[in-house]
Amino acid sequence: MNKKTILTVLSVVLLFLFLWYGDGHLSTYAMRIWEEVGIFLMLAASYNLINGVTGQFSLEPNGFVAIGAYVTAILILTPAQKEAMFIITPMVPWLQNLHMSFFPALIIGGLVTAFVGFLLGFPVFRVRGDYLAIVTLGFGLTIRVVSNNTVPITNGALGLKGLPTYTTIWWCWGWAVFAMIVIMRMVNSEFGRAMKAVRDDEDAAIAMGINTFWIKMTAFITAAFFEGVGGGLLASLITIISPTMFTFFLTFELLIIIVVGGLGSMTGTALATIVVIWGSEILRVVEQPMDIFGLHIPGIPGMRMVVFSVLLILIMIFAREGIMGQKEFSWDSLFNFFKKNKVAQK
Repeated sequence: MNKKTILTVLSVVLLFLFLWYGDGHLSTYAMRIWEEVGIFLMLAASYNLINGVTGQFSLEPNGFVAIGAYVTAILILTPAQKEAMFIITPMVPWLQNLHMSFFPALIIGGLVTAFVGFLLGFPVFRVRGDYLAIVTLGFGLTIRVVSNNTVPITNGALGLKGLPTYTTIWWCWGWAVFAMIVIMRMVNSEFGRAMKAVRDDEDAAIAMGINTFWIKMTAFITAAFFEGVGGGLLASLITIISPTMFTFFLTFELLIIIVVGGLGSMTGTALATIVVIWGSEILRVVEQPMDIFGLHIPGIPGMRMVVFSVLLILIMIFAREGIMGQKEFSWDSLFNFFKKNKVAQK
């Protein structure tokens, strides 16, 4: 292995050493946030693949996350739990007795979501730009309506409660690291260059002989798979799912992350995920009563979102392309930075 590969492996090892230390020393609350960071990192990276790298303005994540969550939840529930849960309408027989462990349930949840993405890709990629956004937004709304009305499968508005708690910090970050490796290798390959060509000028890419439809489909299916797995992890983490969870706000939150980090930058996505998820929790302090210079300020519910929105506006004003723009972190750029500083000091 060359030096850069060794450094990358060491970085991943240090990450998991930090998680191992945190699992035994940090509070449950702090570890819960790190679990959410891991899940949202995978969701945001996969969303950035289709939206940032391939340049397709899609608003589908909440729909794909919902599919993955429901499929995984149905598979990990035992027949007895399903019988007790479906009190209005019994569950369909072919799902009632279906039960498996967590890992294959996640894989199947991802594959089912990827298959839905494959079917959805044929009609949605007949359009571009704002029209694509409208179509995929409609898909997310449709999934929510379907999950609310297919009572024998999803339990309707009652949702699925008391799911087994299989999701841990290791599941979250194991999948997050795996997704980042797969997506980064895809982005840095010839296929990734074709994706960027579609993003920069689709008509020129077609003229160069690139099959833009299948390039977009592959990015879409890959994103769907990881979003489905992320939905399964999220379902087992919070142990309850219902149609009201998978609104456009989930997509909007992921959109904020990839825009703040930089469209097309996976490194920026990782940084922005930490900033957005941790930042929204840290700002809870502004909702607490406080005394400033003898002035008593009562707690104002929702104030953290006001402050958070102002901070996002400032980031967009002073860093219009996000934290990283379309750039990625590389060991070469880090080495060159230290070399330049060393030369400047001399």
